Amino acid sequence: MGMQLLQQNWLFFPFFIFFLSIYLIGYFIVFRNKNPKIRSEFSSCLISLFHGTPAAIFGAIAIFSDTNRGFAAANTSFQKTVLDYSIAYFVTDLLHYIVFFPSDVLFIAHHLATLFVIVTCRHVVSHGAFSVVVLLVLAEVTSLCQNTWTLAGACRKEDRFAARVYDALSPPFYVVYTIVRGFVGPYFVFRMVLFYASGLAHGLVPTWIWVSWAVVVFSAIGVSILWIYSRWVDFIRERKIATKLEQKIS
Repeated sequence: MGMQLLQQNWLFFPFFIFFLSIYLIGYFIVFRNKNPKIRSEFSSCLISLFHGTPAAIFGAIAIFSDTNRGFAAANTSFQKTVLDYSIAYFVTDLLHYIVFFPSDVLFIAHHLATLFVIVTCRHVVSHGAFSVVVLLVLAEVTSLCQNTWTLAGACRKEDRFAARVYDALSPPFYVVYTIVRGFVGPYFVFRMVLFYASGLAHGLVPTWIWVSWAVVVFSAIGVSILWIYSRWVDFIRERKIATKLEQKIS
């Protein structure tokens, strides 16, 4: 019984120590020769690499291994573990922003809102992990590519290889991100809202919970769409400039 309690209720703490250790290793060892701003940003990307893809993989396993999966299904032990893993990551990254970028209100608000959704699902209602974990998988499925793209972009001015990686990754990353955040995510949230609004989860997931989830997720999707739109605009503009330079040279 004690081991089961540890497994189901206290995994946040070892996961938090895990992410904090990775961050500190990145900051003080791996990226120690970078300037402080780059060191903190790269360390944040490092823990994101250790969170995103594992969370997407284990989240998918947690979803498909649940034979009773559904919007109102009770959270399974595996789903709770995935949620604890993500809670630990977002708490660690939130501390990163509070310490190094306290004026970055948008990211701090994003992390707080995300934590609200995951924590209420994990500890308040103990139902609806199917919804939250699916959204987590959709959010993190592009994490590996995005973090590699971010790191390459930060180094591309002084590193030709990083510049080539950045240029090669940009188009496919933008396409996949657009599909996931612009179409698949909104469709799933729409299905989720229809289910909860129908009252089929009455007594399991309170109205204020699922409404707040919907508001947070729709807001995050809106910000993501604006972000990828701006990336496409920059990408097209840079390609036009490059084309004009090539024409002048030739």
